Amino acid sequence: MNYRTLGKTHLQVSQLGYGAWGIGKHMWEGADDDESMRALRRAIDGGVNFIDTALAYGDGHSEQLVGSAVKASDRPVYVASKIPPKNYEWPARPGVHASEAYPAEWVVECTERSLANLGLETIDVQQFHVWSDEWLSQGDWAEAVDKLRHEGKIRFFGVSINDHQPANGLALVRSGLVDSVQVIYNVFDQSPEDELFPAVLEHNVGVIVRVPFDEGSLTGKVTPTTEFPEGDWRNSYFGGDRRQQVWDRVQAVAGDLGVPVGGLAEVALRYTLSHPAVSTVIPGMRSLRNVEANLSAEASGHLSSSELDVLRRHRWLRNFYQAP
Repeated sequence: MNYRTLGKTHLQVSQLGYGAWGIGKHMWEGADDDESMRALRRAIDGGVNFIDTALAYGDGHSEQLVGSAVKASDRPVYVASKIPPKNYEWPARPGVHASEAYPAEWVVECTERSLANLGLETIDVQQFHVWSDEWLSQGDWAEAVDKLRHEGKIRFFGVSINDHQPANGLALVRSGLVDSVQVIYNVFDQSPEDELFPAVLEHNVGVIVRVPFDEGSLTGKVTPTTEFPEGDWRNSYFGGDRRQQVWDRVQAVAGDLGVPVGGLAEVALRYTLSHPAVSTVIPGMRSLRNVEANLSAEASGHLSSSELDVLRRHRWLRNFYQAP
């Protein structure tokens, strides 16, 4: 396992992290707690030392599993969690005041709930689960973050930038108030490279990359006939003709690279790890099979400059999080 510095935190985090949304079971069908624990343990044994969870993932269920795995391990593991907005609006809407989403008492309350779920004394990186740069000079959230740090309940502060809005975090990055940002970055959504990545490199802010596989399309396993279980949120994400759209795009990527569609997952993960601004990538890993595949891809190293040039031609910015 290779390790990178998470910005100015100086934490040495595994470049392959663990995304723990799916194991919380909320909005995902098919997660099994026993398999989730096996996956967590295997990831940690394989050198993964950074796990990203959230209070909203199964109303704390993901945090409970993560805490159990971390406490049972004899290896040091850094835990990041996230505070949901008090108004429970994802993403943050323009014009909404910071006091509606992150009043100080809510920031403190949710952090204490997360600590109880995790069974830990400190959260290494506590994040806001949504963000708007309008909030930079609004409300009392910053005082709450300082209070939690002073009390030792959190070590560092970050935000999860709204889906497909990497520029909606630039002001925060430049302010010096944030230690890390979490952002969507993959073969299709390359937009963080435009402004966000240069800014984080300049200001030494860590980058946590989510959705490296575009919610599964870049694994090559989403075909025009793919069916997801009832109640699985991907029925909306890949609704309408979107399965056909991603299948056509994925075939084009594989064809240009000269690799089988089944080999795209490794390419997709290695693509995200090839940018110097990226500190860690957190794919969801609900099974041992997922963990083994991602550990293998991480060990394969960066893509070549010629491969990156090919992939840059496949930028495809759209928002499937909005219903079709």
